[in-house]
Amino acid sequence: MVFNTIWVYIMKLTKGDKIGDINLPSIDGKKFNIKNIAGKKTIITFYRFATCPFCNLRINEIINRYNELNPKFNMIGIFDSTLEFLTESMKKHDIPFTILADENFEYFKKYEVEQSIWKFLVGSTVGFFKILRASAKGYFPMEINGMTIVPVDILINEKGIIEKVYYGKNTTDHLSFEEIRDFSLS
Repeated sequence: MVFNTIWVYIMKLTKGDKIGDINLPSIDGKKFNIKNIAGKKTIITFYRFATCPFCNLRINEIINRYNELNPKFNMIGIFDSTLEFLTESMKKHDIPFTILADENFEYFKKYEVEQSIWKFLVGSTVGFFKILRASAKGYFPMEINGMTIVPVDILINEKGIIEKVYYGKNTTDHLSFEEIRDFSLS
C-alpha cells in the first residue's frame, strides 16, 4: 500500500524569526510578495473579516494617526475574505497602506492565527464601547465568517527579522498605536 502524505508547515511566530513567504492579492489590484518589504520596517496585522466592526474601527484609528508614523514605515493588513468583498468593504476608508485578501485562510493557518469562541466572547464584552463607536461610524458586520479569529500584530525590522509578535488576548486586542509608532520611528 502507498500513502501520499502532504505536509503543511505551520509555525507560531516568535521574536527572531523571519516570515518565509506571503503572496496574496491586494485591494489595489496588485499581487503582494513579502519581498516587497525588504529593507523597511513593517507591521503585518492579521485582522478578522472584511466587515468586522473592531477591525474597521482599528483601521480608522490608524488612518487618523497615520501621519505620526515614519513615512518609510510599511503597514500590511491581511483579512480572511475574498478579494472582491474586501475591496468593496474597504471603500469606506481612504487607506494609505496595503490590504491583502487571504480567502483560503492559508497564511492564517500557516502562522497559527488563533480562532477562539471564548476570546470572541471576551472581546465582545470588553469591547462593548468599541462596538458602539464602530456602529456610530457605520461599521456593521455583514458576514459572520471569521468572527472567532484573534488578531495578530507582527513588527519586522529592516533585515526582515521579527522584533515582536503580539497574539491578541481577545478579538479586539492589538498592540497599542504608541508602540507601533515608536517602533516605526526608532
